[in-house]
Amino acid sequence: MKILDKYILKSFLKPFIATFLIVLFVLVMQILWQIFENVAGKGVSFIFIFKLLYYTTLGIVPQALPIAVLLSSIMTLGSLGENYEFAAAKSAGISLQRLVRPLIILTLIFSGINFLFLNNVFPYATLKQRNLYYNIKKKKPALALVSGSFNSDIPNYQIKFEEKYGEEENLLKKVLIYDLSNRNGNTKVITAERGKILSEEGSRYMTFILYDGYYYEDHTKSTKSSEKRKKMPASQATFKEYEFNIDISNIVGDGKLDEERVKNSYNMRTLNQLNDTIPILKASYNELLAARAKTITSITTAKKLYKYKDSLKTKFIDSTNILNNFNLREQINILNAAKSKINSAFSNVKNNVDGVKWKRKMLNFFDSEYYGRIALSFSCLILFFIGAPLGSIIRKGGFGLPMILAICIYVLYFFGNTMGKNLAEESSISSLMGAWISTMVMVPLGIFLTRRATNDKGIFNVDAITQPIINFFKKFKSKKDI
Repeated sequence: MKILDKYILKSFLKPFIATFLIVLFVLVMQILWQIFENVAGKGVSFIFIFKLLYYTTLGIVPQALPIAVLLSSIMTLGSLGENYEFAAAKSAGISLQRLVRPLIILTLIFSGINFLFLNNVFPYATLKQRNLYYNIKKKKPALALVSGSFNSDIPNYQIKFEEKYGEEENLLKKVLIYDLSNRNGNTKVITAERGKILSEEGSRYMTFILYDGYYYEDHTKSTKSSEKRKKMPASQATFKEYEFNIDISNIVGDGKLDEERVKNSYNMRTLNQLNDTIPILKASYNELLAARAKTITSITTAKKLYKYKDSLKTKFIDSTNILNNFNLREQINILNAAKSKINSAFSNVKNNVDGVKWKRKMLNFFDSEYYGRIALSFSCLILFFIGAPLGSIIRKGGFGLPMILAICIYVLYFFGNTMGKNLAEESSISSLMGAWISTMVMVPLGIFLTRRATNDKGIFNVDAITQPIINFFKKFKSKKDI
């Protein structure tokens, strides 16, 4: 490797690492800020918070990499132009293409890394992050029993007591407990004069010890009839001491936060899995359309219109108005039957349109994800061929102007990508076009900027616009003025 290539790579990698880490941090914080409300105050340990942060970071890497390439390419080429290093290289006979050749190779490597992330790491990170966030979101706040009112934080129990006292505030007075674990309403009631709560830190169980109490339980489902209610079997007893345990793993501690509840989402699959699933979804969607069409055909009985043989037809038929071939009563019957069939067909379509749309939208989700990942893999290369010539044109390094230009370009790219994805999901355009619509906008822009930078021209040639105007007004000047 030549000294020039090493110098170019070194000049590129320093801002690249810095911008990549900054962009990654900003994107991760943006997502965490959105989900913070559903995570805070849930009594979740720091281990699971760091896991959520780790999986979120892995999922953001494919988005942060193209932005870092774009920004660092503008900064690197802009710094070379600002320090007249680019002019010195051109005076030595080194073209722009030769100067950025090592950066093109490096960007191709980044594109390959991005593809591997999108195909292997991104589905795994999305699976883990989505399930972990879902489990934390469903988790109830940390347990805190309050005196004077019913406490419903513990699943399947309603607990009320008059006072909580003692050094550890685990002693209760006048306890009333409704056990709803049988899912039959308030069929089990426990009352006690005194009680005690025992719960070790990290334990999944809370132990209740009740003293001087009463126990009552119905053994059949409740009924509205008072006579039948009196005949229902029940058990009751008094006790001096009664002890039982309640599972509180879902409201304190970490419970089942690692449980994977959602596994079949389109963004949790590799490209091979998406490629295998899409034909199945298409076949299912086509079968649904065929079934709906068959149903409408059977409602309208359209085929019966063609079952009459020519020998049975009347010789004189008014082909301009079919109804004229029938008397008034028959015309009324025909119109009523047609109206009834049309209403039935319309109702059938109206009742099934949402199901058909959702089936098609699910297919579009998988299609858009498949083509979107492939398009996003090339985003590093596309944005580099915009950033590199743009940096050589503006000849400005640092985080000032390059940062503004990079944000504007990426917003344009992101807007096109999001618009194309939304249009594809709504079946307005094909999934292939929706995934590549931003690329179709960016590629001409990259070619334009590369040609301007190669010819050592600005982004816009102001003289080409102003000079014809100046020449036009010069014609009206007198020779003395000239």
